Amino acid sequence: MQTHRHVPIADRPSPEGYGIPDSDEGLLPWEYVTQRMDTAANYWIATTDRAGRPHARPVWGAWVDQRLYFGGGETLWARSLRVNPHASVHLDSSEQAIILEGPVSRLEEDGDPELLERIKDVYEAKYDMRHPAPFWVLEPSVVYGWTEFPRTVTRWRLRS
Repeated sequence: MQTHRHVPIADRPSPEGYGIPDSDEGLLPWEYVTQRMDTAANYWIATTDRAGRPHARPVWGAWVDQRLYFGGGETLWARSLRVNPHASVHLDSSEQAIILEGPVSRLEEDGDPELLERIKDVYEAKYDMRHPAPFWVLEPSVVYGWTEFPRTVTRWRLRS
């Protein structure tokens, strides 16, 4: 059974000096995010280590129910998430950008068996392997995307 979550409302971020329009014309639909996240092979995760230094690495992952699930061993980013469980994730393209920001937690092997199977099925279809749990899960609080900067810059807020 798939969990259905609400469709986030799109608006504009308002950083000065970037030429981002004030109007809603050109806002991207949420389907742009879901399509790009579903089909992406690599997700760049950015964390900060214990000393506050930034660290970015590509990971494989599964986009399920508006969350990104990804695995990894005792990597620097995994150790960093244990200290500061927040991350930013972006896709390879800066011209068709998707950027997620939010808290990260763990989903262990004894978690929801149906959800674990769905995540493993996505890994198998995408990477021709069944990735074992545990998984890290990023639940985005905000997502940014664009296809034509700055005209289509869009922000979606998922959590308050």
